[in-house]
Amino acid sequence: MSPRRLLVVQSCVALACVGASALTLVQAQSAVPPMRSEGPVSYACGGIGVDESTAMRAAMKSHPLSLLFARADGAYVADVSVTLTGAGAPVQLRAGGPVCLLNLPAGQYTVEAVTDGMSKRQAVTVGGAPKTLDFRF
Repeated sequence: MSPRRLLVVQSCVALACVGASALTLVQAQSAVPPMRSEGPVSYACGGIGVDESTAMRAAMKSHPLSLLFARADGAYVADVSVTLTGAGAPVQLRAGGPVCLLNLPAGQYTVEAVTDGMSKRQAVTVGGAPKTLDFRF
């Protein structure tokens, strides 16, 4: 194969790789449920199914606070009642999946999660690097 033809083939392979990476990124972003708003907080909860779970976990680094809900054995939990108190008025939401991504003002918060009659509470300071709270029931 001539050097010029080899260069053309290599360029095509490189473009195909870039296109595949961009497609994967778009697919991951589209798998995250749309954001909802409750007072000063916007959030998206999901993570049911492999694609959505992968996309939600990848998006965690782009949000000030993320919440994970699971049983003690590691199995994910959905349908969790969440109350967020702290900076601003209390915010209540229903987590329809095991991962919640939250955009909220910097400050100190208490997060209470309730499912199947079990309640867990954690305090967190939001601001700077993204934070993750892991709730095990």
